[in-house]
Amino acid sequence: MKGTRVSAFLKLSKRDLKNDIPASIVVFLVALPLCLGIAMASGAPLFAGILTGIIGGLVVASISGSQLSVSGPAAGLTIIVLGAIQSLGAYPTFLLAVVIAGVLQMILFFAKAGNIGNFFPSSVIMGMLAAIGITIILQQIPYGLGLSVSVFSIEWHQLLASINWGALVICITSVIILIGMPKIKKLKLIPAPLVVVLLGLAAFYLFKGTPLEIQSNQLVQIPIVTSMDDFLNLFVFPDFSQILNKDVWIVAFTIAIIASIETLLSIEAVDKMDPMKRTSDTNRELLAQGVGNMTSGLFGGLPLTSVIVRSSANVNAGAKSRQSAMFHGLWLLLALVLFPVVINMIPLACLAAILLVTGYKLANPALFVNTFKRGVDQFVPFIATVIAIILTDLLTGVGVGIVISLLYVLRNNMRNSFDYEGQESDQEHKVVVTLSEEVSFLNKPAIRFSLQNIPRKVNEIVIDGRKSKFIDKDVILVIKEYEALYINRGKIVQLLEVENKQNFKSIKKHKHVSK
Repeated sequence: MKGTRVSAFLKLSKRDLKNDIPASIVVFLVALPLCLGIAMASGAPLFAGILTGIIGGLVVASISGSQLSVSGPAAGLTIIVLGAIQSLGAYPTFLLAVVIAGVLQMILFFAKAGNIGNFFPSSVIMGMLAAIGITIILQQIPYGLGLSVSVFSIEWHQLLASINWGALVICITSVIILIGMPKIKKLKLIPAPLVVVLLGLAAFYLFKGTPLEIQSNQLVQIPIVTSMDDFLNLFVFPDFSQILNKDVWIVAFTIAIIASIETLLSIEAVDKMDPMKRTSDTNRELLAQGVGNMTSGLFGGLPLTSVIVRSSANVNAGAKSRQSAMFHGLWLLLALVLFPVVINMIPLACLAAILLVTGYKLANPALFVNTFKRGVDQFVPFIATVIAIILTDLLTGVGVGIVISLLYVLRNNMRNSFDYEGQESDQEHKVVVTLSEEVSFLNKPAIRFSLQNIPRKVNEIVIDGRKSKFIDKDVILVIKEYEALYINRGKIVQLLEVENKQNFKSIKKHKHVSK
């Protein structure tokens, strides 16, 4: 039986290789500059970024509960990592915090905390994807124009003079190829991003000595390893003598919580993009991330998470299984050891084009239109998440979206707490208030308002709790208050199974029908 399962797995692996290997090359090309950029933004050695990407591919993907997720250093953690390295005073001390964070994530795995992601509204997740797409586009525009600074930091009259037209030509041509090639049947099997990178390498040589020449700061830059000693000297190890340092534990808890939440959000988003609509084992993902962060911290890497940019590039490149993520880790390792000179000839402009197209797919205008059509209660949390993430960071933006979603839930809950029906005849003016299945303290203001504003001509009031499974004590107190008020005014008040729907013994349970 076991042999049959292994045989089936190997068969599946071979079948998916034709999709996974080309996809892994795309992910590798996207991941390489991101690993370097995140390491630089985090104030860590550049090698740490590549090492983290390698571990995310070879270690995390081999354990992961997701078929399409790709792990590596996360842009959402850069500010936290930068501040932690500075506050702890030494990079080896920070690495100890990363190791501990991995251990804490493994504890979350044993606590079966992987279902946390299920509590995030779909409108917030879609808003997160759209915001990441817009952020990617904004981040890659300078590289596409061959600028060394942000577009928004340059005066408009200086912008034209600052553009590297060779980079712009490469970027525009690459975008055309990325959009056009998949639409041509005969070229569909050729990975367009790979063609784009080859085009970039060719342009690097062709533009030399011309006004379109690509400058050195507009190329990928990775450390060049010429010997085994050079390779071994790149590794840094954690300082375990700081194990009792409370600041290390604070950083570790912060990284563990934020990295776990980002991972679960990313996994949820990737599952929505999966053409095969598979559901990932989120609990197992926490185990994979825990092992990955322990390994990364032990050898000098950065904290890692499942990252949506690389994962979405993986999906869009046609990956079928986690083999793609594993191979991307292998390509990162081989690039570092065998081909650093060639890799350093790739213009950032062609990589920017790959990310620009990826960003557009995430933030497709059709997504905004479709979400708007689903109703205000879906669109407002969606657009709020988008705006908040762009202006702040991923976790803050998601938090804003969740709060707004909860406000809509509370509003709908308050509106649907009861039905108010008036019945009139020549001699009788009657009001029937039918309570819903669950009546919480949040419904108290609406119920109080309705009971307070019953018309004077009404001579009989019925409050029906027969459909209710639970009525909050506060609501019962309000009902009893107005029951006494209207009895004193000479009206008929009937409470139908209201008082026995709460678990508080402080209210005497009795039925009061008065005429």
